[in-house]
Amino acid sequence: NFVFTYQPETKNLHMITLRGNVVTFPKVSFPYGQEHVDHAVSKQRDCKDKKANGKPISWSIVKCLIDVEEALFINFSTSDGVIGIDCNVDHFAWAEVSKDGNFLESGKLPFSLHKKTTGQTTKILEAEAIAFVDLAVRKNKSIVMEDIDTTLSKTGDAYGNKKANRFKSVFAYKKMEQVIRSRAEKMGVAVLQVNPAYTSITGKLKYMRKFGISIHQAASYTIGRRGLGYKEKVPQVLRHLIVRSPLPYWKQWWALNKKLKVRPEII
Repeated sequence: NFVFTYQPETKNLHMITLRGNVVTFPKVSFPYGQEHVDHAVSKQRDCKDKKANGKPISWSIVKCLIDVEEALFINFSTSDGVIGIDCNVDHFAWAEVSKDGNFLESGKLPFSLHKKTTGQTTKILEAEAIAFVDLAVRKNKSIVMEDIDTTLSKTGDAYGNKKANRFKSVFAYKKMEQVIRSRAEKMGVAVLQVNPAYTSITGKLKYMRKFGISIHQAASYTIGRRGLGYKEKVPQVLRHLIVRSPLPYWKQWWALNKKLKVRPEII
């Protein structure tokens, strides 16, 4: 590139202006993807025939666009367990699940989409998706998330206030799925999808108090267990609330939801 020159060793970015002046941006580094930038620049520098074999590297002041080779191998194994994720209006809640379906760890990645433009929303979600998928890479586990198309049908009643519902837009949900899938594909991590029916209710009534976690982390734990093929049975202490018996296990949660009128609060 005749305008920009980047030095991976010093992290300095040099730009030649239209008047021929050299402007230096010192210590330019990226919190995510720096290793890809260094590799692309070094590979381009060592390329003998750049016209035939070179790869384009574009700079928008301090925005680097490069071609990242996609992972040739996707790890679909669940032999080490999975990480379930629950997408919410202001954070990603996640839970690590062992291969036996046991709870190991949970957490959340907060963000704010309030009064953000479409472009800003995309950038925010991309950054959090990178952080989440990198977590899955470190733990060597596949990701389990809800079927977004099905999830969209519950956006109108998932929360009790209209302001929260506005955030849970079709665009936001679709973008969440897109950025997570895109990053996971690049990093060789499998993304499994499950039916989202009653995950919040199951998590709240069965796991939230047991593990001392938020309802969304409990939901992500339920999502992970569902990805491993586990079926959630209603606890014995709550079965007396189900009038019609016997019912299929999934319909028991429907009956409890109707009886208790459970509403997931924002935590």
